Amino acid sequence: MALGPIMLDLRGVELQADEREMLSHPLAGGVILFARNYAEPEALMALTAAVRALRQPPLLIAVDQEGGRVQRFREGFTRLPPSGRFGALYDRDPARALALVERTGWLLASELSAVGVDFSFAPVLDLDTGASVFLGDRAYHHSPAATARLAQGLMTGLRRAGMAAVGKHFPGHGSARGDSHHETPVDDRPYEAIAAADMAPFKQLIEAGLAALMPAHVIYPQVDDRPAGFSPAWLQEVLRQRLNFKGMIFSDDINMVGASNAGSYPERAAAALEAGCDMVLVCNNQLEAATVLDKLQAPANPAAPARLEAMRGPSPARSYWQLLDDPRRLRIAAELAALDPSPAPGERGPEDKPPASVKA
Repeated sequence: MALGPIMLDLRGVELQADEREMLSHPLAGGVILFARNYAEPEALMALTAAVRALRQPPLLIAVDQEGGRVQRFREGFTRLPPSGRFGALYDRDPARALALVERTGWLLASELSAVGVDFSFAPVLDLDTGASVFLGDRAYHHSPAATARLAQGLMTGLRRAGMAAVGKHFPGHGSARGDSHHETPVDDRPYEAIAAADMAPFKQLIEAGLAALMPAHVIYPQVDDRPAGFSPAWLQEVLRQRLNFKGMIFSDDINMVGASNAGSYPERAAAALEAGCDMVLVCNNQLEAATVLDKLQAPANPAAPARLEAMRGPSPARSYWQLLDDPRRLRIAAELAALDPSPAPGERGPEDKPPASVKA
């Protein structure tokens, strides 16, 4: 059975019977994991193995493992600094920052592949303009050039461990003040201003072979009155044609308020696919996810199978237990701890709470 265009989530640390049924649906193509799905490494490996065993080809398995406050797996994994720490180091010592961020990419990919995860939704390519309450230190830098260099370093490190990168949030969330989890942000700047600054990191990473990206639930009214993830103008005219992007496009979660103006959940999913997304995330609302699976008429997408397979993670070079004692991993972990000596605790947002079950 070919992979479908919908990425779903799970309620807990074990796969439930109704979730097995949902993930066996022809429209299902992947699973995104959250902090609620992680207790300890052995359970996580059992969960990813159970998901993979459901069908052939196996469903893709993803996570948000950026670092800082957005790191879903913590105990038993290297605590990753927020991207902004690398930006601050870049201002003092660019060569060291670029070398360390590349090593971090290798470490991130090695740890995830060892527990059966295909990829992380990283790096963040948004600019730290100071305007966005949504971003904060999730962004590398305010400079497009510095952001591109640091993000490309992470992508290179991921690639060296066999893992694909996902750049987000196209064409740039940094100048939109609102948080798209709770509202639909608006960025009133003209296309030329966005292209000159915010899109520059995306352009550089696309030219360097970026495998995938995620558009923003932000409206840029001087280009289109729809959020970028539902906009053929952004995804087809700008991204596919002007920037010549050939990779995978993941929608952001259509359960976010920023997606609500696209209609019902099946209408949101259809609009994202018709605009140019290859896979749509439906998270934290399994009742509506079931509605999407039941009612969505997905348009044909002949390019999707190859793009999906390009996101398939590597076979791990060593087991999780071997990796724990790997001298390279330990050296990098020590460097990262020195870079971020007092890490802030992770935030538990709505995405980490158990979603509404499909059961009555």
